[in-house]
Order: sequence, then C-alpha cells, then structure tokens
Amino acid sequence: MSSDDNGPPDTGGAPAPASAPALDVTLPQALGHDNPASTGALPAPPSHIAFAPAAHSAWEEEGKHPGPMSPGGEHEHEPAGHIAFSPPAEGEEKPLQRPQGVSMRREMTQEQKELSAAGYAHLDEQHKAKGKGKAGKDVKEEEKQVDIHEHKYTPARIMDEFRTSISLPPAPAGASQGLTEAEAEARLKRDGPNVLTPPKKKSALRRFFDCLSSLFNILLIIAGVLEYILLGIDFTDNQANEYLGAILIGVAFINAGIEFYQLQKSEAILASFLAMIPPTCRVVRDGKLSSVPAASLVKGDVVLIRMGDKTPADLYIYNATDLKVDNSSLTGESEPQERRCVPEGSPSRTVEAENLAFNSTLIVSGEGYGVVLRTGDNTFIGQIASLTGGESGNRSPLAVEIDHFVLIISCIAIITAVIFFAIGIGSVYKGKAAQTVTFAVSVLVAWVPEGLPATVTLLLSIAAKRMASENVLVKDLQGVETLGALTLLATDKTGTLTRNQMTVTNIWTGLRMFSAFQSNNDDADTAPFDIKAPGMRDIVDIAILNSKIKFDRTDVPFDQREILGDATETGLTRFAGRNEPSYDKLREVHDKVFEIPFNSENKWALDIVKKDHANGALTIMMKGAPERVLVKCETYLASDGQALPMTDAIKKEYDDAYNYMASRGHRVIACAQMRLPGDRYPSDFQFSKQANNCPMEGYCFVGLVSLEDPPKHGVREAIGTLRSAGIKVMMVTGDHPKTAEAIARKINLIIGDTKESLSRRTGRPIEEIYADEVEAVVVYGDRIDSLQPHEWDEILNMKEIVFARTSPKHKLEIVKRAQSLGHIVGVTGDGVNDSPALKRADLGIAMNISGSDVSKEAANMILLDDNFASTVNGVREGRLIFANLKRSIQYTVSHSVPEVIPQLLYVVVPIPLPLSAILILVIGTQFQLISRLVTNSYADLGFELFAALSFAWDPPESDQIMRIQPRKPVTQNSILNRKKRALRRTKTLHYDHESGDPIPPSWGRKMLTYLQAPFTKNFWLDRFEKSDDEILVDGKLLSYAYLEVGVIEMLGALVAYFVVFYKAGFSPYDLRVAQAAGSSSNPVTYFQTSSPDFVNARGQTLSGAQQYDALAQAQSITYLSIYIAQCFNMFAVKAKFKFPFGKQVVTNYWNFAGIVAGACLAMFIIYTPPLHVVFGGSYHLSPLYWLIPAAFGCLVIAWSSLRVVVLRRGLEDATVKPIKGLAIPDNENIEH
Repeated sequence: MSSDDNGPPDTGGAPAPASAPALDVTLPQALGHDNPASTGALPAPPSHIAFAPAAHSAWEEEGKHPGPMSPGGEHEHEPAGHIAFSPPAEGEEKPLQRPQGVSMRREMTQEQKELSAAGYAHLDEQHKAKGKGKAGKDVKEEEKQVDIHEHKYTPARIMDEFRTSISLPPAPAGASQGLTEAEAEARLKRDGPNVLTPPKKKSALRRFFDCLSSLFNILLIIAGVLEYILLGIDFTDNQANEYLGAILIGVAFINAGIEFYQLQKSEAILASFLAMIPPTCRVVRDGKLSSVPAASLVKGDVVLIRMGDKTPADLYIYNATDLKVDNSSLTGESEPQERRCVPEGSPSRTVEAENLAFNSTLIVSGEGYGVVLRTGDNTFIGQIASLTGGESGNRSPLAVEIDHFVLIISCIAIITAVIFFAIGIGSVYKGKAAQTVTFAVSVLVAWVPEGLPATVTLLLSIAAKRMASENVLVKDLQGVETLGALTLLATDKTGTLTRNQMTVTNIWTGLRMFSAFQSNNDDADTAPFDIKAPGMRDIVDIAILNSKIKFDRTDVPFDQREILGDATETGLTRFAGRNEPSYDKLREVHDKVFEIPFNSENKWALDIVKKDHANGALTIMMKGAPERVLVKCETYLASDGQALPMTDAIKKEYDDAYNYMASRGHRVIACAQMRLPGDRYPSDFQFSKQANNCPMEGYCFVGLVSLEDPPKHGVREAIGTLRSAGIKVMMVTGDHPKTAEAIARKINLIIGDTKESLSRRTGRPIEEIYADEVEAVVVYGDRIDSLQPHEWDEILNMKEIVFARTSPKHKLEIVKRAQSLGHIVGVTGDGVNDSPALKRADLGIAMNISGSDVSKEAANMILLDDNFASTVNGVREGRLIFANLKRSIQYTVSHSVPEVIPQLLYVVVPIPLPLSAILILVIGTQFQLISRLVTNSYADLGFELFAALSFAWDPPESDQIMRIQPRKPVTQNSILNRKKRALRRTKTLHYDHESGDPIPPSWGRKMLTYLQAPFTKNFWLDRFEKSDDEILVDGKLLSYAYLEVGVIEMLGALVAYFVVFYKAGFSPYDLRVAQAAGSSSNPVTYFQTSSPDFVNARGQTLSGAQQYDALAQAQSITYLSIYIAQCFNMFAVKAKFKFPFGKQVVTNYWNFAGIVAGACLAMFIIYTPPLHVVFGGSYHLSPLYWLIPAAFGCLVIAWSSLRVVVLRRGLEDATVKPIKGLAIPDNENIEH
C-alpha cells in the first residue's frame, strides 16, 4: 500500500495561501556581540518553509511587520530592530529586550540581502558557466538522451514507436512476439550493451607520476640531478655527490612508491567488493521466453519481471498482476509502489509514472510484462550516474592544508638556499660554485621534511587499516581525516538510518492499545503485546491468511527464511510468524477459496478462507486503508470478544487511536472480518468478481495495526554522540515529511520543537509562534528551488534540520549551500539518488549491502556492514589521526632549526661545518626513510617508519576527544567573514550589460589582481583575522618547532659541538681563526688529514689527523645531539591536555621501537669505520658526550609541560556544551 494511501496527509508541500502570515524574524543580537554560543549567521527560521507570496513578503518594504493582533483587531506595530550585520550606531538607542515568546519584527535591508547572496554567488556563476559554450550544448544533448516521456503514450503507440510486437488485452500478454533475434542483434550493435559506462580512471603510470609530482619530491629530484651535474663537471672534488644525489632522488621515488602502493591496494579492495555476477533476465523474442544476460537487452525488447527480480532496464509496463516495485534507491520512498498498465498513458511525472519500472529497482510482488525504453547510460539510473560524473569531488581539507604547508616550506627552503649560496660563494667558498651549490643543497634539504609525503600516506594507511577492521572501507586515504573534521553530516533515512524493513509496532484492538515493538515514546497506558488479549488472535490470523507473500524455502525454521513480498506484507508476516508457531500448518488447513488483491482504487485486499465458526465454514478477512475498511463495518470487536454495534463514541476512540499511530509516522492498516453464514454461503459456494456476489458491507472491525521502518540498532546513540561532538546531523530524504520527522525524533536528530509541534503542545496558533522559540525545522523539497539566499541562511542556521520529499538535485543543492557557509559536509546514503551528493560532499559515505554500485563508486568511504554507528568510530579515528599527524609533523620539522642555524654560523662567523649535507639528509630521513627497512608483515610488502610513524598508534590523549568542537567550527563570525570576503569579490567582477551575468576575468587580469593583493589592506586583514579553526600546520606548531623546541635542540647541539672541539684542543676562538684562514689572502685549509699543523691559543700544536678527527667527532655529536633531543621531543609533542610523563608515555610501544631503530642506525653510521668515507663520523667519540643533549632533552620536556599549563584553558573552552534532552550512551563504545 502506498504511503500516500494510508500515511498522514501530505501537507508539507502545499503552497502558502494568500492570507499566509509573513515570515517572522527574531531580533538577534549583533553578530559578534554578546552571543558567543550561537553557531549560525542569521536568525532562526520558521519551522515550516512555506514562504508567503510577494503581497505578504516576509521582509516588509516599509520596515514594519504585522505584529500580534490587538484586541481591537488591528495589528500592533513594533519598531524594526537592528539588522544582524549592522550593530547599533554610536549614540543610537539599543533595542529593547523582549520577554520570551514576543518577537520584534524587522525588515531585511538591501545590504543584508547582498551580503547573504554574496556567499552563494559562486554557485550561480558555476551554474551559468555550465550552460554556455560547448559544455552547454553537451548538457542539452544529454538531457534529450535521458529524457523519458514515453509513459504518456498508449501501449499501441509504444508498439509502433519501438517497432516491436506485444499482445494487448483481451489477448494474454504471454502471447507477445517481441523482437526477432536478428533485429535484437542489429540494435545491440547500434546502441551498445545495456551497461553503465564506468567512470574514466587514470592509468597506473599516471597515478604514480601524480604521486611523484608533489612539490617536496620535485625539489629533491632537482637537488639530486644538480648534484650529478656537479659530479660530471668535477668528479674529484665532488665524489661525495655520487651518494648524495642517489639518496635525494631515491627518497623522492620511495615516497612516491609508498603512496602509489597504498592507493593501488585501496582500489583493489574496492574492486573486489564491486565485482558482481552478471545478471540475467527473462525476455520474449520470436514469441519464445528465454533467459539472456541483462547486458544484451535492447530498446523494444519484451521483458517478463517477477517478484524478487531486479528490473534490468527502464520498462514501459503494458501488463501487470499485483506488480509492486521498490523505488527507495531512486526516490527514498520506503513503501513499494504499484505498477500497472495505463491504457491512455500516465500524465504523472516520470519518476511517479505508474506504467514505468526503472533499471535496478527491485520487484517486491507480482509480475508484469514491459517494453524496454532505455538501456545503459540512457536509463534513469544512468542519468543520475552522469550527474555524479559531472560533479567533481572536492579536495579534502587535509590535502589543501598539506599543499599550503608544502608551498610555504618549499618557498622558505628555496629562498634560504639562494641566500646561503650568495653568501657562501662570496665568502667561504670564494667562487667555488660546485662546493657552494652542494652547501646550498644541504640547506635546502635541512628545511624540507623529505619523508612527509610518505609519512602522511602511511599514517593514513594505518588508520584506514584500523577502520577496515571495524567494517569501514576507505577509498580515499585522506577521507580518514576528513571524517574527523566534519561539521555537518547529511544522511539519508531509508536504509541508512532505518532498516528498510517494515515492522509491526502498535496494535489497537478491543479498544486497547498494545505495543508490539520496543519503543521509547509510547504512552504509559500502552500495554505490552499479549496474544491472549481479545481480538489479538484474529489480527494474527488475518496477517497469516490474508497475504500474498512467498518464501525462498519452507524446509527451514521460520526465522531463517527469506520473505518475498512488499515491505508491509513482509512486516505483517514477520510479526505473525513470531507469534504463531504453527504458521505453515495454519495456512495449509485454511485454504483460500477467493481473493480480491489490493489495488489503488479499492485500497484494501480481501481473502475468503475455509475457517469454521459457529454459523458456517467460510470467513472473509480484509485489510487495507483504515478509512476504506471502516466504512464497510457495522460492528466492532469489543474487549470481551463480542461483536457490538459501531457507535459515534467508538468511532471517536478509533480516531484517537489512528492519530496516535499516524502522528508517529507509522504506516496504519485496518483489519476486519465477516463470518459468512453457512446457509447462504456453503463451503462450495462459487464466488466471482463478475457476478459481484461477495459481501461488501456488514463487516466486524477487528482493529488497527501500525508498522514503521524502525531505526537501525545504535543509530540513536550514534547521532547523540555525533551531536555531542559538535557535528550537526541533518536528514535529507525523499520520504514523507511526517514520517521523516517522526523517525528524527526517535534517533536524537530532533529534540526541540518545530512551530507545528509547539503549536499543538501549547494550543497557540502557528502564526503567533516566532522563530526564536523553536530549534527544529522540517523543509519540504518543493520549496528548495525557490529559496532565496537569506532563506538558506535561516534554514542552515537551525540546530535540527530535516529535508523531506527531496530529489537528487535537491540533495546536491543542499550540500553546495552548506559548503558555501564553510561547512565540511559528509553525506551518507545507499541509493542511486544519493550519488550526486555523495560525489560533491567533502566526504561521501555509502552502504555496502544495501547500496547501489553507483553510490559506492561516488563515495569516499563504504560501510561494509551498513552500520551507521560505524561513523562514530570513524569520526573518533579521524580526530585521532589528525592529532597524531599533527604530532608527527611537529616532531619532524623540529629538527630544521638545529640543522639550519649551524649552517648560518658556518658562513657568518665562520666555524667548521657542524653538519655535512649527507648527515643532514640522514637526520631528515633517519626516522622517516631508512628505518623502513624493518618489515611490518609479509602482507604489507612495504616498509614501516618507526619514529615518525609510531605516532599512528598513539591512543587519544584525552577521553574528551568526542566532546570537543570540530577543528573548523562554523560560527557566526566565520560565516560573516566568509560572506564579507565573497561580497568584496563580487564587487570586483565585471558584468554583461545585457544578460547581467558576470564576465570571467582574463588570465592577465587574474595575474594582476594576484600580484596587487599583498599591497591591499583587505589582503592582510584576511590573513590576520581571528579564527577558531585549527589547521594542520598553524602558528602554534611552527612556534613550537622553530622558536621553542627547535631553539633548545639547536643550543644543545652547539653546546655539544663546542665542548667536543674544546676537549680536542679547539676553543671557539680557535675554530673561528682556523676556519677564517681558508678565506684569507693566503688560504690555508684546516681539518683535513693533509692539513698543516695548527697552533691553538693555548700553544698546543694539532696535526692534520687530529684536526680531522676533532671535526669528525664534533659533526658526530651534533648529529647525535639532534637525534637524542628528538627522542625526548617524541614525548613532548604529545602534551596537549596532559603533561608529557606518566602512564600515557608508555602506552605506545611503537615509540620505543622507533627510538631503538633510530639509535641502531645512529650507532651504525657514527661508529662503523667503512661508512666514514660517506658520512664522516668517528668511533673515538665518547658516549659521555651524549649526556649534554640528554640534559637539553629534559629541558624540552619541561618546556612542553609549561605549554600545557598555559594552553589548557583555551582547550577547555573548545568543549561542546551539553545539549539538553540529548540521549547519548554512558560510554563512547557504540554497540555494533
């Protein structure tokens, strides 16, 4: 039975009457003043978005709005308050405070409208751009291809148009001839196979080069090539470049290889889930029914579809018997829709046409014959797939931030290298270009975190592997972090939040209400289900005997069978089988002698069965739409089991029971029966539809049964947890508004009042309820196309939002509008209709079991077990991986300062080079490249990064990780600043005088604007505007790495450097003198084995071998100092909520594995004589010198503890305030 037949009346989309009240708008406090808790940009909207016509505009031109009616009937006018974007001018009287429930209405100025519209201007530009030029022509051509209009044709015209042969009534449909095999083969060659064209993918080689072309890798390759060029120019003096160049280029290729391998592995896993057995279908050709691959279908083929089949193409139904299809994957409508032949053609919209069955929809009951109208990409599902392919997915926030960081660091590295080259060639190296270039490369390498690309990829891969163990497949690795950054999650209802499985919830019989399903919102006087209650047995019998369901098999227990039938019948059967152990025997004993199936005209189904009673052997059982069944009843089943006359009082109780069920969004059906007297209707009586000899009046009303598509287990707790984490959860569904709202209230999505619910609760008229009194809104999809920008702001500002009766394009538009306000949007869904929004969203989440292939292809993430609650674990994992990734980067870049500053001293003071280029590279890759040599497992076939990667296994530092705001919260200030920037941009555009469309700026104008921007006031205001956002690499991280811990590590390295030299006989003054001698008029080079003797300030004579060994020890201790200090820093970077010592320090054993691996590498490099040719080093270095950097490491820990004390207050302010009425689990473990 259709939802429109029995469900609550569909009033959400009715147009506003001429006398509709104006849209009331509350008086907010000025944005950014006295309202820190608010999270929107504009005043809250009314809960119904049925906006008034122009004559009663919500924004009155004269600045006044009709206020509450005065006793005399006139409207009392209140002064217009201050607009949201304009605080009171100096000296102007502040607006009066009003009591709760009284609203000051105001106008919306033109400035406000411009500011609101500017935030969405780019969407209009994109839309207009698509309609122009060649692209616009392609779009129009595509619309012609996918437009399905044949549902308006008669069957005879279909036969002529498609040149096929079908049998029309009164001839049986099975007598159709269909196409000939030859004609079918010719059409297959002309039109192609009946398959959807898969989206184009890059080749493996192209993907590898994409991985290789990151800016860091390009810098490393250029530096490596440059080293080899210098090697070719002067092999003798640049022999070390042979190793340095190879390592630089090797690091770049290994980084790219690791990222490429992880991407390939993710795609292989996805391909295994999408692999399907090619479907077959039944087709009539040459008058013979045969089974053929669905891919071989062509236009004009005659197809037979039966219960349990998936429709193989778009079909025109010309013959049907009780045919119903499940369109939920296309429209979101959970109730199966009847399909039948419409002799004169259907005037309905394509998606609602009763004579069309669409490709991929499931046949839930009956059978029918249809003519193939469209195949492959031209089907309805192909249209949506094409829409999905046209919407380019957004880059993840993490990718944008990493690219920004890489650009900044690369610019710093290049500029610094150029400066050091200029200084070095004019001072230390005295025109020796080759050596100066090598020195500049060492500075470049010191700044560039070479292993960052591989570190990020492997950190995300490790997190993705953990999520896979929780049945969450990540297609896009960066989607792991995006899930943790979400600010808004838009979710479908059917199949995502609900089970897509109708379940009996309430039964009203014997004038009593019973609960058949555990519910949290039943009234206190609702009794639990009792099979012995009067009338209950009759309802169970009707559910069993008045049914057309079938089972896949009957030789197994009832609960192990697959029920084949529509959702309502399946729900009733499941209920009956649970409460009747002898289900099969009951159906065998009580044979069916006559039936009238349900149809859209009768809205009821009738069965006559052999069931004995006191007056005869036959019983009529009827179920259907309550209003249709009730009019046929003259008696009702009383609480004592007797049939008593129907009275007005009983009808009043019936109305109350019906409203109780319907108000909860339940599907309600009525049950009635008639015990036929044996003297008039003996057991062998021949009933006939033509003779119309079946009684249609005088029935006994047995009761009402309500069914609902219940929420999935754990959904309520999951949404509660997401909301407590500061994520706005929004339902976007194609289902009925009342049904959507009812489900939303059961799952924590709506807690507060809409205007309608507040009106019902308080008895106040809706027009007297103002927007600030409610927190929830249910928006009808038909209104979306006509919403103005300020109305979008008002809707998205609400805390609890439900969009109902939406189309795929509506869902796409909702995602775009939310993103325009700065939201990081996630979309969950399982149907084809969700695919465009899944593709456009920052993160698309599809369902594996119930999801379509199109939705899986469009999504970034797939829930393998269809468990929405898995998103909670995903958000937690995403937030954790962001924190761990930030720690890893913070740890990695901290060693740049102790590498670069000694280089600066080398050219400025000068002093002997503290670190050679090769040792700098070893430091940069020690924790990120060489220690990959330890294999994780044979399945990984890759390397593990122990130190930097060990952060991937760090547990959350605080158990409040799901109680803090998203890292980029959408607030009043963030929306206002975004709109101001957009408004400034729109004012710089040039517009066509005729069309009014913006004229895209030329390339030259873009470059000029880009170059002029740094010299404008707004550029710097935007750069330094206050923001609550937490980005991957922010000022706090850079300050920690470069100005705080970096300086401490640098001081520790230099102290150890000078101490080692001092013990070898060189004071700092001696070092300066010895190094300066190399750039004097008579240059003398020291610190080589062949160098002349050096006499220090104390009169000691040091030979060339002693000088060389002293330098080797000094460089070794500098290298080891940075490594040892970084070992302490590994724990210091974890300190955000808590101090960097205690239990949390030892919870991640991989940190210690990274330290041990790094120590082994350091010892191997420093104390292995054969490696001294490449790396330098000296086995004479005493381990006692290690204590110096260890002391500075302790200073790093102390400094980190001080930062915790200073920054802790700000972190506490980021915690989400408890939401009143929100039900969340006591612990954060959502049960799967």
